[in-house]
Amino acid sequence: MEGKLIIFAAPSGSGKSTIINSIMADGGDEELNLHFSVSATSRAPRGEEQNGVEYFFLSPEEFKAKIANDEFVEYEEVYKDKFYGTLKSQVDKQLAAGENIVFDVDVNGALRIKRLYGKRALSIFIQPPSIEELRSRLEKRATDAPEVIEQRIERAKYELSQAENFDEVIINDNLEIAQVEAHALVEDFLSE
Repeated sequence: MEGKLIIFAAPSGSGKSTIINSIMADGGDEELNLHFSVSATSRAPRGEEQNGVEYFFLSPEEFKAKIANDEFVEYEEVYKDKFYGTLKSQVDKQLAAGENIVFDVDVNGALRIKRLYGKRALSIFIQPPSIEELRSRLEKRATDAPEVIEQRIERAKYELSQAENFDEVIINDNLEIAQVEAHALVEDFLSE
């Protein structure tokens, strides 16, 4: 049986990665046959990263050629010549192997994947309770300069305006409840 796609998107600081990791740690990889998509990037490997494991490492030229050949389900140029994206061939390979693929992508990428795969994909938007709470979380993380936080807040306003385009929205005002809700949504979708 072919796999399905579960797509998560959220503004930075919404708790998306924590929620995804809780599903994966709670038997998601065995019980639900969940596997992360392996993205492609034009950046160089860091530390012990291996090609085809953490990422598929491509030169900017190779990445641009694959864009021109329409080989990505989604991609983004984060900085000049620094691309990240998901190859159609990798998604098709994982689906054909019966894997249920988890995507942790930006809002635009999530909506592109959903459009491409339709009912085979579940799109989940993780929403902070408010912009003020999001700002507070970003400040408490203490990983970004004030101007970067402001950029993230501006980006979050756009992302929040796209929440209605997702299949499901989880408001993360209580992390434990949000984790339970996300797990239940994934289980229900995979049992259909």
